[in-house]
Amino acid sequence: MITLYHCVSARSFRPLWMLEELGVRYELRMLPFPPRVLERSYLDLNPLGTIPLMINGGTRMTESAAICQYLCALSAPTSLQVEPAEDDYGAYLNYLHFGEATLTFPQTLALRYARFEPDRGLAIVAEDYSKWFLARLRTLEPLLAQQEYLCAGRFTAADVSVGYALLLAQHLGLVSRFTPAVKAYWERLQQREGYRRALQSQEAAAAAQGVSTVPAPDTAA
Repeated sequence: MITLYHCVSARSFRPLWMLEELGVRYELRMLPFPPRVLERSYLDLNPLGTIPLMINGGTRMTESAAICQYLCALSAPTSLQVEPAEDDYGAYLNYLHFGEATLTFPQTLALRYARFEPDRGLAIVAEDYSKWFLARLRTLEPLLAQQEYLCAGRFTAADVSVGYALLLAQHLGLVSRFTPAVKAYWERLQQREGYRRALQSQEAAAAAQGVSTVPAPDTAA
């Protein structure tokens, strides 16, 4: 069975959401944030100290978007994956990694200086990186004004990847600054049963394992 190490609403939410969308059985192990500080034994499993960590037999992965791609490949055929023969295959891969590399990166710096290290007096840095994130996010507005999902005419793992960045933006209080089509897209994603099950799964596992359900200030992968 797949084992996923997870902090509440951190980047590991991407593979958790993916698992729920695919209907794959898994074990969810909750960690306090940051685990490299508050759960030092975790470093024996993942020397980076970051989350997610997914273990499936001899496979160990720590990159959230790559785990989503891996899970789709294992579950193929699935509508959540865009195949190489489809016209939108390149767009699918691009948006899958856009969610992490382009959108989540500036958010982590905004979180660091707004929530995690506010005593450093760098609120202007947090605001600058929030604006950077929002500027990158606005590039999706023309696309989402014309279609419900990012590519291939359907919901895919690329939407999970970008959708997590929108969840993180919600925790940062940035939803009111979304453009109209992006805001409507985020509202659609939140209606998905897979998304709702993932939220319920992390809350139930956190309560059962004695971990705070307060969202993690996700400054690391």
